[in-house]
Amino acid sequence: MKRRIALLLSLLSAAAPLVRPAAALDAVAPAPAAAPVAFTTERMRNELGRLLANHFNLEGELEIELLHTWAPPARSAAIWQLEVLEFPAFATPMMAVRCRLVADGVVADQPNLTIRASLWRDVWFARQPVTAGTTFSPASLDTQRIDCFRVHDALPASAGDRSYNFARDIPPDRMLTWHDLVRRPLVRKGDLVEATAREGLLSVTMKALALENGARGDIINLRNPESHKEISAQVVDDGHVEIRF
Repeated sequence: MKRRIALLLSLLSAAAPLVRPAAALDAVAPAPAAAPVAFTTERMRNELGRLLANHFNLEGELEIELLHTWAPPARSAAIWQLEVLEFPAFATPMMAVRCRLVADGVVADQPNLTIRASLWRDVWFARQPVTAGTTFSPASLDTQRIDCFRVHDALPASAGDRSYNFARDIPPDRMLTWHDLVRRPLVRKGDLVEATAREGLLSVTMKALALENGARGDIINLRNPESHKEISAQVVDDGHVEIRF
């Protein structure tokens, strides 16, 4: 009997290592620590460009060049953090920026940097002659990439739609500017338009006479043909206005 008990205990003891506690099953090996690296001049340009683009909400590709030699810190760190202590008032081709560079929580440098900047964007160019008064259409246009810091008022390729007319004749191969467009009237003086008035869930539509031209978003005066009363409304679409209370 004693020999049978001893044999059973030995079998249970041998099998015990096969059963692992739940905590051991859920254990996750800690992530390896980041290896220390140097903060290079290229990284300074990239990080500073990103901070400037975010601060000024710039659309396009911002490229910057350090006008004076900057000596990176003679050390490595696992975590680098670049902070801009003083931004310029405006985004321009030449900017002075005061920064602080922190390495693993310790200030490693506080440089004052002068930079030359370019902001590259696609803008509209006329592919063929454009006639004043026609509706804006990309079909007659091409795009080219330019530095918008050095060419002002260029019309970005992300702007322009059928709510605009061309304000003047444009020859081929000329860059478009905002001065070349004018908001296209969706309502013209003398038109009989649909005027919708809303108050809560109640909506009423009637006909009204436009007393002036109006582009999308403009507030224009109307006249009720029956009561002859004048009211104001906002242009929302072709021949359609909304009366706002």
